Amino acid sequence: MTIHRAPGLLREQWAENAPSVHAGEHARFVQAHVNLGAGFIFTIYEAPSQDKLIEQFEELGLPYEEIHEVQFSQSFAEMEQMLKQMGQLS
Repeated sequence: MTIHRAPGLLREQWAENAPSVHAGEHARFVQAHVNLGAGFIFTIYEAPSQDKLIEQFEELGLPYEEIHEVQFSQSFAEMEQMLKQMGQLS
């Protein structure tokens, strides 16, 4: 997962960059959560390594603030099931 800051980014600029992001050869774009007003972008990519993800960002000219490996993800339903199994929910 990555955190980007892009103050002043417009929806149109986001759309203009989408084809290059989608076609990336070093990392596969999975999802983005964007707050254009705050210039805050949280993205999920699948990549063989952090170096490959950085290489992709450099080729696309995408600045980033942070990169973190995700060890697992959990949906609300999965959390609810886990809590039921732990006896925390009935």
